[in-house]
Amino acid sequence: MKESASVEIFIIGNEILNGEIQDTNTHWLCKEITGMGGYVSRGTVLRDDLDCIARELRAAMDRGTGVIFTSGGLGPTADDLTLAAIAKCVGKELQLNAKAQQMIKESYDALFDRGILAQGGLTPAREKMAWLPAGSIPLYNTIGTAPCSLLHAEQTVFISLPGIPKELKGIFNSSLQPFLQETFRGGISVMHTITVCCNDESVLEPVLSRVVPAHPDVYIKSLATMPGETPELDITLTAVGSDQASLESLIGSALQDLKKGFSDLGFVSRDRVRTE
Repeated sequence: MKESASVEIFIIGNEILNGEIQDTNTHWLCKEITGMGGYVSRGTVLRDDLDCIARELRAAMDRGTGVIFTSGGLGPTADDLTLAAIAKCVGKELQLNAKAQQMIKESYDALFDRGILAQGGLTPAREKMAWLPAGSIPLYNTIGTAPCSLLHAEQTVFISLPGIPKELKGIFNSSLQPFLQETFRGGISVMHTITVCCNDESVLEPVLSRVVPAHPDVYIKSLATMPGETPELDITLTAVGSDQASLESLIGSALQDLKKGFSDLGFVSRDRVRTE
């Protein structure tokens, strides 16, 4: 089975860590990336601190991360530092990107023509969003104004997305798709969830500790709750690859072993129907 592309996600913004805004982008990106066959190894939230961002991104590169997603810090204000941090991290200069500049101008002109903004065109603050690390490829933002930046650096690809969820999703589902399809090669994930009539994860450990290593291509995770919170707990099985039938077979084999093990312990388990 082909090894999944390793991914890390960095959410940038004081407003997240101050509790002003709830981060929903990590959850959404994890779900989408995993669904395409990627493997998200880490998600991190950082303040608007250039040196801190650059240091953490460099550490991710040193870990051998194949794709780094950043969200936030692409705007026109002085505290939007993500692109400068990436440039510092990879040892490149920030350069005015003519293509990004044109994208930004067109976006603001369109907003002006629709009566949303009082002024179109470029200003120094707006043009700031067109200064990208040397070698970056700007990708069009169909909803907002700041383009996505895609940069190949050493063994890592940086994908810098806006922090506004609607813009992030719009870019991910449009101009970023060719890269995603090529990188993850149309990979898919198959997930199955079972519910066990037991509220004590430790009681199920003998089964889990035996079945998990016996099925290394299936990620098996028990979703434990506080004792007494519910009489049941869920267990998810996930396999990632490119062939639906093979993945379902892997899941089915692990599922059979789990159910038999739980049954031998005297616990009833049932498939949980996914509604999403």
